[in-house]
Amino acid sequence: MTPAVNAVKKAKVAYQLHQYSHDPASSSYGLEAAEALQQDPARVFKTLLAADDSGTLYVAVVPVTGQLDLKALAKAVKAKRLAMADPKVAEKATGYVVGGISPLGQKKRLPLLLDASAQAHATIFVSAGRRGLEIELAPDQLLSLTQGRYAAIRGG
Repeated sequence: MTPAVNAVKKAKVAYQLHQYSHDPASSSYGLEAAEALQQDPARVFKTLLAADDSGTLYVAVVPVTGQLDLKALAKAVKAKRLAMADPKVAEKATGYVVGGISPLGQKKRLPLLLDASAQAHATIFVSAGRRGLEIELAPDQLLSLTQGRYAAIRGG
């Protein structure tokens, strides 16, 4: 199993694993997951990493239906300016490959913000640590496991 799955098992929280056949030609991993699992894309979240000028990384978890609002994230973490992290940096910091980065079980605990829209759902879907594998769990459980917090960070 992946570190993400091991993290939820160890914490003994309620979760469900969902597997699907990942299409390497897919241009959007998150929308592919929503479609394959026949779920409302507003309940399927992607994990993105942003960095400030000093290289400090932040994890942002937003619905696959929207984009990350970097200005809103910067304001929420009290950073002057943020940019998307280089994919290689994101992979090295989390231990996961792009398209399979999970907010759970990362190599190093990074500050995590979950978009406030997650509060509208009893459960949400996030990557379980590899393409084609999703974990469904309550958003509050995700925050508890990652020591994260809610913030309005979703852009249009």
